[in-house]
Amino acid sequence: MVFESQRRQMVQVLFDDGRVFEGDSGTSLREFFRMAETNTPQEQRALAAIIDNRLRELTIPVNSDMQVKPITLSDMDGIRIYRRALSFLLVAAAAECFPDTKVYIDHSMPQRAYFCHVEGRENFTATELDTLKAKMQEMIESDLPITRKKFSIEDAKSYFNARNDTQKMRLLRYRTRDYLRIYELGDFSDYFFGYMAPSTGYLRWFDLALSDHGFLLRYPSEQNPTVLPTVHLHSRIDEIFRQTGDWLKLLDVRDIGQLNEANDEGRLRELILIAEALHERRIAEIAQHAVEAHTNGARLILIAGPSSSGKTTFAKRLAVQLMTHGIKPFTLEMDNYFVDRELTPRGADGEYDFEAFEALHVELLNQHLKALIREEHVQLPQFDFLIGKRVDGRTVQLTSDHMIILEGIHGLNPDLIPDIGTDQVYKIYVSALTQLNIDRYNRVSTTDVRLLRRIVRDAIYRGWTATDTLAMWDRVGLGERANIFPYQDYADVMFNSALVYELAMLRPLAEPHLLRVSLAHPKWAEANRLLSFLAWVKASDNTVVPDNSILREFIGGSSLRDYHPGA
Repeated sequence: MVFESQRRQMVQVLFDDGRVFEGDSGTSLREFFRMAETNTPQEQRALAAIIDNRLRELTIPVNSDMQVKPITLSDMDGIRIYRRALSFLLVAAAAECFPDTKVYIDHSMPQRAYFCHVEGRENFTATELDTLKAKMQEMIESDLPITRKKFSIEDAKSYFNARNDTQKMRLLRYRTRDYLRIYELGDFSDYFFGYMAPSTGYLRWFDLALSDHGFLLRYPSEQNPTVLPTVHLHSRIDEIFRQTGDWLKLLDVRDIGQLNEANDEGRLRELILIAEALHERRIAEIAQHAVEAHTNGARLILIAGPSSSGKTTFAKRLAVQLMTHGIKPFTLEMDNYFVDRELTPRGADGEYDFEAFEALHVELLNQHLKALIREEHVQLPQFDFLIGKRVDGRTVQLTSDHMIILEGIHGLNPDLIPDIGTDQVYKIYVSALTQLNIDRYNRVSTTDVRLLRRIVRDAIYRGWTATDTLAMWDRVGLGERANIFPYQDYADVMFNSALVYELAMLRPLAEPHLLRVSLAHPKWAEANRLLSFLAWVKASDNTVVPDNSILREFIGGSSLRDYHPGA
C-alpha cells in the first residue's frame, strides 16, 4: 500500500512530446532533462524550459507536477542564454588569467560575434588571446556549475562597493526592485541580466579572434547551432560603432547608470539637444556626399534598413538637407509597386509574404525609374490595399535637378534595379545600432530597442496591442535576415539612428502595453523580459524631444509625419 504522504514526495514532469518522468520532490529540473535526453546530441539539449509560459532555469527544484517545453539552441531564448553564459565564461576566465584587466563586451557584429575590448592596458596579443581561449575550454571540459544567489539590494550594494565597481553602484542607485540575483562561476561572481545555462559544459561552440582595437567572441546561430559563421570585418559597421562610441564619450554617457544620473540631475535636456545635433550633423554629411554623387551623375538614392530603424524620418530629413544644396528631392514609395494580391508569394505558414522580393513588380519599377531619369512624363501607380491591386496615380515629370529617394526593405538588393547603372545610384543603410549598455558585461540588444520602438508606434498609429506586435516580430526578423542584412555591405554610407536618451522616453510608453500581455499568452515571457530590462531605466517625459527627431516617428508628435518631399 502507498500512503498519501509517500505519494506527495514524488513529482512528475510532463514533456511537450508526451513523455512523463518521475522523481523525488526537490529534484532539479536539470535531472529530469538528463533522463529525457539520454540519447540526445549535445546541441539539441535544453538550456532552459518554458513552464506555464514562464522561462525557467534548469537549476530550479521541482516540487510539484508540471508540464515543460524545452528551450534549446534552436530557440531565440536559448541562443540568448547561450550567449549570456558564454559571456560570463569569458569574463570569469579573463579574471583568472588577467586579474588586473577590465574586459568590456561592447556590441554585436553582423556574423554572430561580440566585439570586446579591454581598458587600462593595450589590447590582448595573439598569445594572450590563445591563453584566454585555452582557459575557457578548460572550464568547459570541467563542466563547472553556474549558480545563482539572491541578494538584497543593500547587500548587493555592499558587495559591489567592496569591489570598487562604480558601474554597478551607479546602476543600483536606481534599482526599484528590492533584490538582485548574482551568478557565480568558480571564484568569480557578478550580475548578469537574464537567465543562464546550468553549467559550462553546455558552451562548446565558440572562438576568440583578434580585431582592430579589441577582439571578437564568436558564437553560433539558432539556425545552425554547431557552426560558427565566418566573420567578415565590416569597415563601415566598424566605423559607425567607433563614431557612436566617440559620441557616447562626448556625451559622457556610456551605460544606463550614467543615463539615469543625467536624467536625475536635470541634464537630460542638454543631452537630448547634443544627441540630436550629432544626428543632424551626420545627416548633413550624408547629404553632402549625395550631392557630390549627383554632380557625378547619380539620380537615385536608395535607403534600406531593418524595421523600426527610422528610415522614413531619416529620408525626409535628408530631403531637407538636399534642398539646402539646390537639389530637388522626389520620394517614390516602393509599396506602390507590389504585384497584385493573387500573385503575392506565400510563406511557409500559407500567409501572404509581403516582404518577399517577389512581392514587388521589379520590371515596372525599373521601367518607371528609367523614364523618370530621362525626364519623361510618368504615370505612377498607387497600390490599393483594399482590393489588392495597383491603380493609376498621379503623373509626374522630373528635371535634372531632382534626385529620386526610394526607401524600402529591398533598397540594397542588387536585383532591385538591374537596368540602372551603379554610377546613377547612391545607397544608404539605416539602422539603430545601440551601443549604450547596462554595464560592461550586459549588452543592450539593438533588436530589443527596435522592438520597443515598434511596440509604441504600433499602439499609437495602428491600434495594435503589444501582444500583436510581439506575435509578428519573429516573422519580421526572418524577413530582415533574408532581405536586408545580407546586402548591408552594398551601401555607400551608413547612418546610426540610435539615440542615447531614447530608452528613458520609451519606458513610460512601452511599459503599460507590455504589462497588458496576458500570462496565458506564449509571448508573456518575452514581454516580461522586456519589462525587466526597462526596469533598469529611469523614465522621463518626452515633451523635450524635438518634433523632427527620428524618435518622434515612434512616440508620436512628428512634424515630418505629413511632410512628403516632392509631392
